[in-house]
Amino acid sequence: MRGFALFASLSKRRLITVSLKRYCSVSSKYAANSYEKVLKGIGISNSVREAQYAVRGEVPTRALQIEEELKQGNKRPFDHIIFCNVGNPQQLANPPISYVRQVLALCDYPELLSSSQFPSDAKEHAKRILASAGKGGSGAYSNSGGVSCIRQDVVDFIQRRDNHESSVNHVFLTNGASDGISLIMKLLIASSNTGVMVPVPEYPLYSALLSLLGATPVRYYLNEDNNWSIELSELERSYETFEKAGIAISGIVLISPGNPTGQILERSNLEQIIDFAYRKRLVILADEVYQENVYTKQKKFVSVKKVLREMPSKYQDVELASFHSASKGFYGECGRRGGYLEVTNFSDEALEQLYKLASINLCANLNGQIAMSCITRHPRQGMPSYPRFEEERSNLLSSYARRAEMIQTAMNTLEGCSCNQVEGAMYAFPKISIPQKAQQVAKEQGKHPDVLYALSLLEHTGICVVPGSGFGQKPGTFHFRTTILPPEEDFPKVMTAFQKHHEWFLNKYQG
Repeated sequence: MRGFALFASLSKRRLITVSLKRYCSVSSKYAANSYEKVLKGIGISNSVREAQYAVRGEVPTRALQIEEELKQGNKRPFDHIIFCNVGNPQQLANPPISYVRQVLALCDYPELLSSSQFPSDAKEHAKRILASAGKGGSGAYSNSGGVSCIRQDVVDFIQRRDNHESSVNHVFLTNGASDGISLIMKLLIASSNTGVMVPVPEYPLYSALLSLLGATPVRYYLNEDNNWSIELSELERSYETFEKAGIAISGIVLISPGNPTGQILERSNLEQIIDFAYRKRLVILADEVYQENVYTKQKKFVSVKKVLREMPSKYQDVELASFHSASKGFYGECGRRGGYLEVTNFSDEALEQLYKLASINLCANLNGQIAMSCITRHPRQGMPSYPRFEEERSNLLSSYARRAEMIQTAMNTLEGCSCNQVEGAMYAFPKISIPQKAQQVAKEQGKHPDVLYALSLLEHTGICVVPGSGFGQKPGTFHFRTTILPPEEDFPKVMTAFQKHHEWFLNKYQG
């Protein structure tokens, strides 16, 4: 019996030893052939790799790193970052419009409707939205196109602005203008050889979306010497070049007031573009999110739709998609992500497909929709909220106009720097000369010369701008985009920092 027990014990030990050896062998095999991640190398979409968005690119990323370093007590010649890279007004202490916040608060917490702290017109506005939105209020999904009364607000706004008809069936509420642009791009891209014409300098969202959708940006240059106008000859050149390369061009983007260039396109220029779209059978994408930010008395914003409707009858079938946003303008409610898309002359089939795309996203967020209601149905003269609304609106726009004047004046006093008049929007796009020595240093570092310039500006002053190469620019020219959003009282100090750095940079690299 003892012999049997000993045999059993030895056999058990042997079995365990064999099992351990086998386990180690298998583990070694798997260690040698370790699991390969799917999202790595060729597993990551090339379309995503090719998409670029300079507004949040290398320079802003470095700015966020420096901001963290400052919080940890690291010493710099400055005590905070001035983010001039993105049109985000409230981040730079530009105050919100009270009426918008009041209606938002009332919709989110209806118990406040009994409070005496809110004006009666804001209460009536909120009640109307809540009645249309249904039992869930601002916490429930709406119709895929948006809350019906808010779509009607947009229609009324467009009709007042243009003195021409609109329809709720042609209006979609979106998560900012970006989502509306994305919806139209998805409709336009019929195949991998599709192209859409985009202005250069451009807002990089367009090229990024086209890359993600596997399509081609058909770039046309704005005329900097004529305050960033769109020249018909340049449109023809660009179209013919890409058409000969086998690209089927289906649309054309225009941005007015301009981003990053700050120009306002004149009616005559818009008529030329509409005629071009008619002849080439292009859908027009009109980015008009800064339509209320106009700083010059010589020009007024005019919508593409208004111009189209007032042209001869042969143009009345040209397809148009127009975009507006709660993020931009003087409201600056970027975090709300509110916007609208209006389509004109779209076929029933296209409308059906567009509604399907909107339905896939369920609906735009309700706070963004409510913000758009406040923007398109803001207080009128004689209403309780009007005096405060008008004072806040006037103060903001007047301040933006003064800041626009300050920045273009300051840039035009610098050696090797020029800046067109900032007629609207929130940006300036100065042209800068970069010495050959600096260009060589940039090349050695694998950077664009204007990226080297922008990083130097950031490291020395704390001012974060976006290099012009992120928006596109004519070969051999260099620019940067800066907002006009730093607080007005800080503007002289910011401009002085710009000037000192520019002079230092030229002295360092000249010779």
